[in-house]
Amino acid sequence: MTEFLDTGPADSPARLLLAHGAGGPMTTPFLETIADLLAARGVAVTRFEFGYMAARRAGGKRKPPPKAETLVPEYRAAVEQISAKMKNGQVLVIGGKSMGGRVASLLADELLAEGRIAGLVCLGYPFHPPRKPEQLRTEHLTHLRTPTLIVQGERDPFGSRAEVERLSLSPTIRFHWAGDGDHDLGPRGGKGFTRRGNLEAAADAVADFVKSLVGGLRPTLAQAQGPAGAVAKAKPRQR
Repeated sequence: MTEFLDTGPADSPARLLLAHGAGGPMTTPFLETIADLLAARGVAVTRFEFGYMAARRAGGKRKPPPKAETLVPEYRAAVEQISAKMKNGQVLVIGGKSMGGRVASLLADELLAEGRIAGLVCLGYPFHPPRKPEQLRTEHLTHLRTPTLIVQGERDPFGSRAEVERLSLSPTIRFHWAGDGDHDLGPRGGKGFTRRGNLEAAADAVADFVKSLVGGLRPTLAQAQGPAGAVAKAKPRQR
């Protein structure tokens, strides 16, 4: 049985299910901060760990993460478990950090067709391995039908803004770009951005997106950002 970590109001009309990245558990500082920021914005967040990571936490041997495709059944099982506990009428959105978001994206259209989810949120999608831009992990993203928000640092080594904007992706995918952000959305010093500011802006974008899937609570990204493919990024700090 998968263990879940819940953050935020239980009576929220929307719940965001998040899986962790390849190398860190569900309690990394990044996921802790994002969960708290989303909870403050009225979004319920549920985190879980894949079996290999849960085994590490239990003191097992540290093994390399499995291929993302092999984790799809575990993610589906987590969706089934959390769905059974959700309140009637509560909307489920799936996603994750890095690899966790990629696994969710592989399953999203199937779950959407079954009426189990309303959308997908990827926090730092691994478009390719660092320094290997030719090894793209985007084939399924060209025809993705699920409403999707990808939050990405502008200089993410797994897919920078300059690289990603050259890709042909499904029009259902929208982006929020973190100014000068790395894979955890952190900027370099002296660039006019802060890590906290980028995380706050990312939480705003995710909360708006998730709530838009419920209907009528806040403007949808299509209304706020314009036509498909439009992007937003964190504002520079005031000096």
